[in-house]
Amino acid sequence: MSGLLAGKRLLVTGIITDQSIAFTIARVAQEQGATLVLTGFGRLSLVERIAKRLPQEAPVIELDVTDTSQLEALPGRVRSYVDGLDGVVHSIANAPPSCLGGGFLDAPWEDVSKALHVSTYSYKALATACLPLLSPGSGLVGLTFDATKAWPVYDWMGVAKAGLESANRYLALHLGKHGIRANLVSAGPLRTMAARSIPGFEQFEDSWAQRAPLGWGLTDQEPVARAVCALLSDWFPATTGEVVHVDGGYHALGA
Repeated sequence: MSGLLAGKRLLVTGIITDQSIAFTIARVAQEQGATLVLTGFGRLSLVERIAKRLPQEAPVIELDVTDTSQLEALPGRVRSYVDGLDGVVHSIANAPPSCLGGGFLDAPWEDVSKALHVSTYSYKALATACLPLLSPGSGLVGLTFDATKAWPVYDWMGVAKAGLESANRYLALHLGKHGIRANLVSAGPLRTMAARSIPGFEQFEDSWAQRAPLGWGLTDQEPVARAVCALLSDWFPATTGEVVHVDGGYHALGA
């Protein structure tokens, strides 16, 4: 099979519905020749059903990234489908309702700690869990939302993304000796189920659609998916610790 990812074995996390960014990443990766293993959390039967909508059905492994025992078991479970990995996609984030929608000053630590565990620390946890499966030349790619600014209603998820971007730099530092790259794609707002769960998220949508220099399609996940797949390919062999913006250029603007 030909394509940018021909022969690559990838682990893709974070598919919930066919509107998930991870689903489009998985589809584009398969179209570019990759073999996939997926992970799901919670309603696993739903993820398995969604996986059947991909060009080729892919196996689904249950993974709670906050569960140490499941992380430890991950290499063995992945090896039942492929003999190693060439790339990992981290598309996982979650926060209790108190951490979003304007409640920054009131969110209790118990809720904030959950947001940071799932949305920030899990990137490192997934990387180290997959390390026995990865070889030199492999890559990790995660998804962020520009954490250089404070955004209305994003609150503690914005803090979690800032931590994610910092963790990405440290992963680049510590995984470099293994020949493994770590990069993030900073996507503009997309109408996913996760985005719809954030009260007031339409404020981002209106601004982006009007001001992004290249324009911005709120339902077009293809540009983000292509960037992720490009970073997982052999065409970025010396790029690590990077945040690649796929947002129509919005991040480059001032007022």
